[in-house]
Amino acid sequence: MGCIQSIRCKPKSFRDSIIVLEVNSSIDPNPTSIDESSSVVLRYRTPHFRACARVLVPPVAGKETWTIGWIQACNHMEFYNTYGNKGMSSWELPDLRDGKIQAISDSDGVNYPWYGNTTETCTVVGPTKKDSKFTVSMNDNFYPSVTWGVPVSDSNVPQLSSIRRDQSFTTWLVAINQATSETLVLQTIRWRMRLHIKVDPEKPLGNRAVLNEPVAQEQPQILGKNEPIPSNAMVKPNANDAQVLMWRPKNGDPVVVIPPKY
Repeated sequence: MGCIQSIRCKPKSFRDSIIVLEVNSSIDPNPTSIDESSSVVLRYRTPHFRACARVLVPPVAGKETWTIGWIQACNHMEFYNTYGNKGMSSWELPDLRDGKIQAISDSDGVNYPWYGNTTETCTVVGPTKKDSKFTVSMNDNFYPSVTWGVPVSDSNVPQLSSIRRDQSFTTWLVAINQATSETLVLQTIRWRMRLHIKVDPEKPLGNRAVLNEPVAQEQPQILGKNEPIPSNAMVKPNANDAQVLMWRPKNGDPVVVIPPKY
């Protein structure tokens, strides 16, 4: 039954009115590229994970401000660089590694909890009289440097023999009320990046590294049922600030090479 003009209709809540028109997510099909131009480090660049959503917000009646965008957390990280029979260096997230937390924020470190604040978010300031239709998008990839020589040695003799990496992430499309912090999860995506590079340190620079399986990454999963955001994914520290570089020798005790930044 329609509204009678003299009776005020209660407007739909923001939760009930926001519409996700379209969500797309993929990992680029190109393989990880390897760069041996430096005599000090091997660099590699993985394909990009991408997520994009088109969102429609009908007119907002009240003086509400909502930000809609992407939040990402790392759920799992294995990142091992092996140096023959000497040992391995490994980037670790201690609380995640030890099972103290289930996920850690992957924010840009400035705009918590958001992954970024350029293409990644959009803010709607009420009251508005028209529909607001917009796109929010994000991308992520790895582009690290790994020393050819053992990281705790003064020598730069190439001994790197293998790089293995396996990381999992959850990425949420979220709307947050700036005044009340009410948080609506609109979409949940899970994705994973795996990598294995074999290295022969005896070979000349430029011919040492070979990309092993997987050459192509598994494509992201857009979940049919949303998952809640763990509290750690919303606050400091982010993964970049919390990670530690360890040296784990074949013999002897582990050494912290680079401590966390927080």
